[in-house]
Amino acid sequence: MTSYVVNSKKEQQHMLEKLGLNSIEKLFEHIPSDARLQRELNIDKGLTEFEVKAKMEALANENHVFKTIFRGAGSYRHYIPTIVNHLASRSEFVTSYTPYQAEVSQGTLQAIFEYQTMMAKLTGMDASNASVYDGATAAAEAMMMAQERKKSTILVSETVNPSVRKVMETYAYGFEIDLITVNQKDGLTNQEHLKELLNDEIAGLYIEQVNFEGLLEDIQSISEICHEQDVKVILGVNPIAAAILPSAREVGADIAVGDGQALGIPLQFGGPSFGFMATTSKYVRRLPGRIVGETTDKDGQRAYVLTLQAREQHIRREKATSSICSNQSLMAVRSTIYLATVGPDGLRDIANRCVSNAHYLANELSNLDGIELKHNQEFAYEFVTKVPSADKLLEKLQENDILGGYPLNDQEILWCATEVNTKSEIDQVVELVKEVL
Repeated sequence: MTSYVVNSKKEQQHMLEKLGLNSIEKLFEHIPSDARLQRELNIDKGLTEFEVKAKMEALANENHVFKTIFRGAGSYRHYIPTIVNHLASRSEFVTSYTPYQAEVSQGTLQAIFEYQTMMAKLTGMDASNASVYDGATAAAEAMMMAQERKKSTILVSETVNPSVRKVMETYAYGFEIDLITVNQKDGLTNQEHLKELLNDEIAGLYIEQVNFEGLLEDIQSISEICHEQDVKVILGVNPIAAAILPSAREVGADIAVGDGQALGIPLQFGGPSFGFMATTSKYVRRLPGRIVGETTDKDGQRAYVLTLQAREQHIRREKATSSICSNQSLMAVRSTIYLATVGPDGLRDIANRCVSNAHYLANELSNLDGIELKHNQEFAYEFVTKVPSADKLLEKLQENDILGGYPLNDQEILWCATEVNTKSEIDQVVELVKEVL
C-alpha cells in the first residue's frame, strides 16, 4: 500500500486520483457533516527559521530564573554534580525505551536494576518498580495497590501535599474509591481521629514523612494503630530526608512512594520528574509497571531480565489495578547517577546541611518582631511562619531577585532551605524581611 504526505494542491489531487475520488470532501464523507470543520484552520502562515528562532527567544526571555530560592512545597533546588548532566546526556540513556527484548537491552535493564536497588535501600523495602510518572501518581497507584476485594476506602492525612491529594482524588473518582480525610492537630496527623475512622472497610492510609508543612510525623505510632485494624500504611517519602530518618520499613510502612525530583533533577519550570514505588515481598506482585531482576545466561554470565510485571494489564485488563506500562527511564537514570555520585555519606551530609540551614533561617526570622513560627514541632528543612502580610514581604524579596517561601495565605509562608542556600543569602533574606516589618 502506498502512503502519501500531502504538501500541495497538486499532490492532494494526485492522491485523490489514486483513491478514485473527485474531491477532498469525498475522502471524509464517512464523518458526519456536523462534526466536520467547514472552514480553514485558524493557523498563521509559516515562518522562516530565522523568524521562528527570534520568536522563541523572545518568549524564553519572558521567563525569570531567580538568583536565590527559598521555596519548596514539593519541588526543591539542590546542587547537581556536573557528572549527572554529562552521563545522562549520552544518547544511550536519552533514547532508551522500555526493553522488551532482553538480549539487546542489557545496558538499559542494568540501569533500571541499579535504580531499583537504590530505591529499595533508601526506603528499606524489598523491591522497587522501574518508576512511574511522578510522586503524586505514585501515591495514587499505591492507593490502588492497597485495595482489597471488600475494602476500598482509603484514608489520607490532612497534612499531605495538596497537589498529591488532588491526583489521588482523580484516581478515586474514576475507580469509585472513598477517600476520607484524617484531620490534623497542631500540624500533625490527629491520631485520635484516625482511631475513630478505622473500621473493616478501610484498606489503607496515605501519610507523608516529611509532611507538607515540614513537620516530622510519628509514623511508628500511626503504623501500629493501622496494623491493629489490618490497614496498610502508604508512606510518602522525602528522598533527601530519608537519608537521616528511619526508613519507611523501620517505621512500619507497607508501601513507600515519593517524588524523585530532589535526586539530581533540576527545577526546570516544573518538570519532568519521576515517582518511585517500593514495597515488601508480601505486596510485590501488586506493584504497577515493571521490575527488572538479575540472573545468569546459558554461559553463567550475569544478565538482566524483566522479572515481573502485572500481566493483567495485557491479558485481563478489567481485573488490572493499574494501566502503568512505561517508566520515567531518563529521570530514573539521572537519580541513579546522582545517588552513585554523592554516595550514602554524601546524601546524609546533604540532608544534614538542609536541616541546619532551615533551622538557622527559622531562628533568625522568628527573632524578628511580627514573625513567629506557626508550629512548635520538630521540622526538617521546611517550616511555616506567621507574617503580617505575605504579599508585601514576598514582593520585597522578588525585587532583590529572591524567590521567597510559598504563601499558604496572606498571613502564612512555607519556607524552605536546602544545602545550596548560603549563610549570606539567609542573612540577606532576614534583613529584607526586617525592612518590610
